[in-house]
Amino acid sequence: MNIYADNRIVLTLDAGGTNFVFGAMRGGKAIVEPIGQPSNANDLDACLNGMVAGFEAVQALLPEPAEAISFAFPGPADYSNGIIGDLGNLPAFRGGIALGPMLQAKFGIPVFVQNDGDLYAYGESLGGIGQTINNTLADKGISKRYKNIVGLTLGTGFGAGFVHNGTLLTGDNSASLEIWNTSNSISPNRNAEEGVSTRAIINVYLEKAGIENADIMPFDIYKIAKGELAGNQQAAIDAFAEFGRHIGDAVANLIMLFDSNVVIGGGITGAADLYMPAVMETIRGKFADGQDRLGHKVFNLDSSQEADEFYNVPIKHIKVPGTDLVTDYFAEPRAAIATSQLGCSEAVALGAYAYALAQLDQG
Repeated sequence: MNIYADNRIVLTLDAGGTNFVFGAMRGGKAIVEPIGQPSNANDLDACLNGMVAGFEAVQALLPEPAEAISFAFPGPADYSNGIIGDLGNLPAFRGGIALGPMLQAKFGIPVFVQNDGDLYAYGESLGGIGQTINNTLADKGISKRYKNIVGLTLGTGFGAGFVHNGTLLTGDNSASLEIWNTSNSISPNRNAEEGVSTRAIINVYLEKAGIENADIMPFDIYKIAKGELAGNQQAAIDAFAEFGRHIGDAVANLIMLFDSNVVIGGGITGAADLYMPAVMETIRGKFADGQDRLGHKVFNLDSSQEADEFYNVPIKHIKVPGTDLVTDYFAEPRAAIATSQLGCSEAVALGAYAYALAQLDQG
């Protein structure tokens, strides 16, 4: 799918707990200035009426009618039917709200609602790192192509999505790759999100620094680690290293399960220089019996040196028995991990746009 060559218009929404931001895309690009308004998270009628008004305001700016509405919305949800469940940051949504059907009845066009981790992965696959990797290989005259990508989002929670060969795989219950609630070997008595979230960084810093309570955020801890803010520098460094080990544990499992490249997005990626060394150390580690954690050779594309090594693919040219033909043999399993260059919001918007087009094409 070439989302950049498609002229269909799709209405979009960036749904936060405090504010909703409405927009529209055509050809993978925003075509109107975003329109923001309060989410009215505690008042269902005000929230829904505001959502309708926001889409109407964008619609009035369009050169021609939109063909669909598509956006990410927090879960739990029955995304395939557009029904939103009980949300922590939007208290008005309780007991199941048929958001998609309501908007479809109001605007008379298809409405697609999905998880942000899924749409993030989809956007990265079609317009981000997925395209970058395969385009670079093509430019170098290398025949190998990567068809799988896992997208991870780091923030207040730990989200993920998986794309195979241009198709977003969401599961039978719209709940595939719920990475947040998987187990992990770093902290086996807690789920993965308790090690990969903003609160995880804060909690480890406070524990390591011997502080019972403090009004502090990960950005503050990052500045402490870099020596730009007063505080316990070693505790701050340790907090991000622990964060990285938990990410590495999750990534190692995902690569083994899906044989996939991995792209990481979210606000915390600004601290990648502090946590990525621990991510890679964990991925490249060994089990207690000496067995390698991964059968793949994994490259960190944030490093120019490792990126060069990744794209310098070892190829064997072997004969096809009984013929004069020669074929390429890629004997070494390889995978890449990278920080998003698009940014999480842009990748989610691209994913929402692409998802709508794919669903429209399926009829």
